[in-house]
Amino acid sequence: MLEIHHFRLGLTNFSTAAETTFSPDLQGDWASMKAPFRVSKMKLPKAALATLPLLIFTSPAQVHPHVFAEAKLEITVEPNGKVGKLAHVWRFDDLFSETVMFEFDKNADGQISAAEQAEISKTIVESTGDYNYFESVINNGRDTKMAKPADLSAAFDNKILVITYTNAPVEPMLMKGTVSFGVYDPTFYTAIDFIDDTDITIKGAPPACKGKVVRPDADEALAQNQGSLTDAFFNDPKGTDMSKIFATRLELTCS
Repeated sequence: MLEIHHFRLGLTNFSTAAETTFSPDLQGDWASMKAPFRVSKMKLPKAALATLPLLIFTSPAQVHPHVFAEAKLEITVEPNGKVGKLAHVWRFDDLFSETVMFEFDKNADGQISAAEQAEISKTIVESTGDYNYFESVINNGRDTKMAKPADLSAAFDNKILVITYTNAPVEPMLMKGTVSFGVYDPTFYTAIDFIDDTDITIKGAPPACKGKVVRPDADEALAQNQGSLTDAFFNDPKGTDMSKIFATRLELTCS
């Protein structure tokens, strides 16, 4: 079995992309993302390198991301003010896409069949489940547990792996106070980021909600959360809790 961190390649229920409904703005034509891959590699600040024990990278090989993806996220709020669903699109880098294609193309015909797509989908759901499906949803300072995606779809677009899925908070989440939505890999192995602020959108938010996209500066985030990071060292040896402070997110304040 070839293993790439969370995405354990070599492992089967698949819903085709057509069965998952996204708004036209979220689906888009991805024209800007079909050019050579544009995600900038995450560079850890000097302060981070000096505090590796606090960040808890599990091995020297995990000091920087090895897999890169461009993301889009659309949050839908129901008329009652509760979060309805989060709809995701992740477009991976060509090297990781090629690796997945190679591992799952069992008959080596250069194509990924529906059955092979099902294998990829199942692997990703299982691999990210322990990490809240790479979602950071914060409700007034508290992490929100997300439901298992029922429609995650893995497909290839010009040999590039594209993942789409929707899910919702396990418990009802009301848009009140300070809430935020983002996507990140808590171990830093996979860099999933939004190229433009417009790649994170929200529909149906109450008029009283005001928000902005936050792109944390790594050095500032470390300085502001040094105490919490120290506590996290003892409470969370894998470093999967406090690493969300580095994630790009849509943050809203709703009165």
